Amino acid sequence: MKSSKESITEKSSRFNKLMSYGWEPFFQDQVTLIEEEEPTIGRVVGVRKNSFLVTDGNTEILATVSGKMLHMADGLFPAAGDWVMLYESMITRVLLRKNILSRGASGGRGKLDAAAYKQQVIAANLDTVFIVCGLDQDFNLRRIERYVTLVYNCGAQPVIVLTKADLHDSPAHIVCEVESIVFGVPVHVVSAQESTGIVSLGQYVADGKTIAMLGSSGAGKSTLLNRLAGGEVQRTGAVSSAVGKGRHTTTTRDLIVLPQGGMVIDNPGVREIAFWDSGDGLSDVFPEIERFAQECRFGDCTHLAEPGCRVLDAVATGELQASRLDSYHKMKRELEYQELRHNTSADRAEKERWKDVSLKVKAIKKARRYPARKLL
Repeated sequence: MKSSKESITEKSSRFNKLMSYGWEPFFQDQVTLIEEEEPTIGRVVGVRKNSFLVTDGNTEILATVSGKMLHMADGLFPAAGDWVMLYESMITRVLLRKNILSRGASGGRGKLDAAAYKQQVIAANLDTVFIVCGLDQDFNLRRIERYVTLVYNCGAQPVIVLTKADLHDSPAHIVCEVESIVFGVPVHVVSAQESTGIVSLGQYVADGKTIAMLGSSGAGKSTLLNRLAGGEVQRTGAVSSAVGKGRHTTTTRDLIVLPQGGMVIDNPGVREIAFWDSGDGLSDVFPEIERFAQECRFGDCTHLAEPGCRVLDAVATGELQASRLDSYHKMKRELEYQELRHNTSADRAEKERWKDVSLKVKAIKKARRYPARKLL
């Protein structure tokens, strides 16, 4: 805990240093409401197996979570980018997040009997998410659609970064293809090996701003980070020429402070893009389908086989690609199923809560009826 005798100048200096790590009024207002005198505030800059690296603006602290947090079922658990309160080297509280980038745990997508309600938090409190895709065998339009939907659902701003431009003869043609499926999302082509296009990413790198990088193994995330940092801050590895996939060279989630200001969170490669949050990302990624849907004969048209479906007409006339509609239907089914699971989980929790209340009421009535008995 900070001393109550800390001067106004020292306090101002401490929060100024935190501002370079993304501290803003949204978090300050929370601390003001907490009835603890001058708590130590820090940001999680590294996630390890059983511990966390937290910076207070001056030094990094290797911290663990308190026993109370471990046993709080509804408590937030620290993730890369989180703002936390500390007591010595123990995290006692995670401040509410302005956003969170998360996905369903690997192995669950499309399997109705998979482990339900399992969330994998990637990073928190982000300004921008770089969706990194290599212009080699890694390039896939359908995967980019899923990434953008995932980022929109999590409330962050996506930016497409197409790496390995030196391996493609006509990257401009690829950019047109990508822009046709991610309306309004910035698309940048870079070659980290030749350092071309890196300057264009500088507009997202600013003091106090946080970027997360998302992409498959071998897409060039770590190489891109090294170029942005101007030095070797992440180990890189070769990509298999046979299958076009790389190995996980990044195995932890670390928040790297760049020399020019701003921070980047490099993440291990994502093999499976499973949704967790069911937000409005689908309508943002498929605005043309939403526009055609307004002209359907029936308001609840599913765009599968109904008469007078304007969406199906658009596919038949070539106004809409069939692959786009197939991708839309696939993701819509997943998001609806995910929302159903969340609602079922909430209903179950509410029933369990009232069951517990009912048992306690019965115990109280029984104690009043038989006061001589000792009820355990």
